[in-house]
Amino acid sequence: MNLEGNKVLVVGLGRTGEATTRFLLKQRAKVKVSEKKRLEEMPKNIHSWIEKGLEVEAGRHSIESFLDADLIVVSPGVPFISQLKTAREKGVSIISEIELAYRFLKGKIVGITGTNGKSTTSTLTHKILEEGGLNAFLTGNIGNPLINSVERSHDDHVYVTEISSFQLQYIKEFKADVSVVLNISPDHLDWHTSFDDYYQAKKKLILSQKEEAKAILNRDDPLVWPFESQVKTEVFAFSRKREVTRGCYLHQERIILSDVKKEEVIRASEIPLFGIHNQENIMASALVGHIFGIATSQIRESIKTFKGLEHRLEKVLTLKGIDFYNDSKATNVDAALKSLQSFDSKVILVLGGRDKGGNFNKLRRVIKEKVKKIILIGEAKEKIRKALNSVVDFSDSYSLKEAVYIGFSEAKPGEVVLLAPACTSFDMFKDFEERGKIFKREVHNLKNQLGTERH
Repeated sequence: MNLEGNKVLVVGLGRTGEATTRFLLKQRAKVKVSEKKRLEEMPKNIHSWIEKGLEVEAGRHSIESFLDADLIVVSPGVPFISQLKTAREKGVSIISEIELAYRFLKGKIVGITGTNGKSTTSTLTHKILEEGGLNAFLTGNIGNPLINSVERSHDDHVYVTEISSFQLQYIKEFKADVSVVLNISPDHLDWHTSFDDYYQAKKKLILSQKEEAKAILNRDDPLVWPFESQVKTEVFAFSRKREVTRGCYLHQERIILSDVKKEEVIRASEIPLFGIHNQENIMASALVGHIFGIATSQIRESIKTFKGLEHRLEKVLTLKGIDFYNDSKATNVDAALKSLQSFDSKVILVLGGRDKGGNFNKLRRVIKEKVKKIILIGEAKEKIRKALNSVVDFSDSYSLKEAVYIGFSEAKPGEVVLLAPACTSFDMFKDFEERGKIFKREVHNLKNQLGTERH
């Protein structure tokens, strides 16, 4: 793909947009950035790029910029705005950053997608491959755009790539050598035109693969497993509920790898990650390692030393017998559901934020069973209250500091205060990381005020 002299429009100048712009400038393309932020809100190095020939459209997305382009590269999270629709109708090629990277990249790609668990599975998969002796790199939606790896890529490299529905929406030639679909449930309905639009985007990862590729699918997910009959690739399954012929499954509290022979990967009691849903993530990661020839004993060691990721069902501390957990990454209803299902104790749940079109009614049964009280935060308060009315008592909070204090006052020793918002953070915070950090800070502040802590 020769980009020299081509007019390329980059839509959105976040982390991925910046990486894409740098790459395109090195390819001597005529690059223009269209960004809704004002020029003074953009990265400081924007002026040096302008000196190198970058054209910047700030504070708007003009239709002229879209129609004048030979190629449009859309950053993740940029919705399908009318300008993109018009450009596509006029025949302008629209792709995502991973599609652009794929056309230049050497090596193999492990593509990991799903509504929940992508970051944990991607990080653990990378750990297994790297500790198994491969030249493995962690890329994609987890924070290091795939395009950054192109110039240093080699045929013996393996790129473990977390992929969102936003990125899959605009792929054309992109093909993963190994694909993983963890689960699918309604999410990002504030971005996609419908759930079917979201579903079809996820499906692209599997349907785009070559026949010699491998696919790893969740046997227990009724929306994922039907892919098995639609693909031409070799399929491996993972399941917590049943034995599978080729793949991983849970049997008598042991994860079993079944292929040419059966081997025990790890005992459930040895898994360092909290939450039963992490058993599924571990099975998927173990299968990637197996496909790449990593010994089961090495896979086991990599799992046993995996510490997990911040803001994913992360224990903050125990204060006077009350456990505080930070699951700020639970940004949709299904993630919050899985978070709650991980606890046997009664839970004081901090819930709310900016709604993504989620169906909070799905939480009614598990909340009735496990939740003592809900502390509501953010824009979605009234929608949540209406959906869960009569199921549980509510308290309203206007800050995480207040939520932490309410949670502590309502909980008894042996109970849990859990931040699992089921919403995005953008009404009150920059992102889920900031929300999680502030929650943890306020829990530690409370500990310091009380002057006591018990683990």
